[in-house]
Amino acid sequence: MYRFLLTPRWWGINLFVVLAIPFCVFMGMWQLGRFEDRVQSHEQAEKRPDPSTRAAKPLDELLPVDKVTSGRPAVATGTYADQFLVPGRELDDRRGFYVLNMLRTDSGKALPVVRGWLPGSATGARVPAAPEGEVTVTGDLQASENARSKGVDVRGGLPGGQIGMISAATLVNIVPYDVYDAWVTLPEPEAGGTGGAMKPVPAAAPEGSGLDLKAFQNLGYTGEWFVFAGFVLFMWFRLVRREAEAMRDIALGLVPEDPAAAPEGSTAPETQEARQEAPDDPAAPEASGAPEAARKAPAAP
Repeated sequence: MYRFLLTPRWWGINLFVVLAIPFCVFMGMWQLGRFEDRVQSHEQAEKRPDPSTRAAKPLDELLPVDKVTSGRPAVATGTYADQFLVPGRELDDRRGFYVLNMLRTDSGKALPVVRGWLPGSATGARVPAAPEGEVTVTGDLQASENARSKGVDVRGGLPGGQIGMISAATLVNIVPYDVYDAWVTLPEPEAGGTGGAMKPVPAAAPEGSGLDLKAFQNLGYTGEWFVFAGFVLFMWFRLVRREAEAMRDIALGLVPEDPAAAPEGSTAPETQEARQEAPDDPAAPEASGAPEAARKAPAAP
């Protein structure tokens, strides 16, 4: 009854099932592994002390920024240079902008320093002037932003003096000097009163270290892949059962309700009977179709 599984058409179906189910299971396990990694990173981050409470270290000792050094206090000495405004940033459920200055260090590179946050629009805004001369700043270290970072504006077309992303890749095309692949945010207003009107920007948690929406997306994708695997197996059993029932009906001489459901190469019983009963001579008149008068007419002399 199941010899139809060896036909070329079913060889293709079987091959698809054999390849699809392991693939779905593999992808489901991979997504589950991603979710477990995020959970583990979150647990480790909770066990570690708050990075901002640890002793400050020179900037170069904390680079490159990773999940361990992100948020650590970094110390850098230099002179403030170019200033930029970063619009579209929220703080305490209010919309405003960051005030960012480039701190040129003795190494020749510049460190982006977010001096604070101000409410309102960045266009035409008046901001406190940066301290003059050589300064030493201690700020919470942050990794360069990317297109997935919260508040980033990748549309472009911003007015002069504004940037949408705090990133070395963006700033190096604007300023005529090298830029550190990191930035710091000052945890307290600047001394001297010039930055008193600005609110400090708290350091953000490193990307991928918490149970954010992406972690639960990985868990949802895990379930979807396992459901796909079960659906493929269910549809294969359903097709096999349907084909087997159709073959059994033909073997018993039953006519399928839908002639198109009959397996390939098979012929319905009444179709064969109709061919046997069909006259060989297509010109032969049907018995019921000849007029009665024509049958009784006398032959011509």
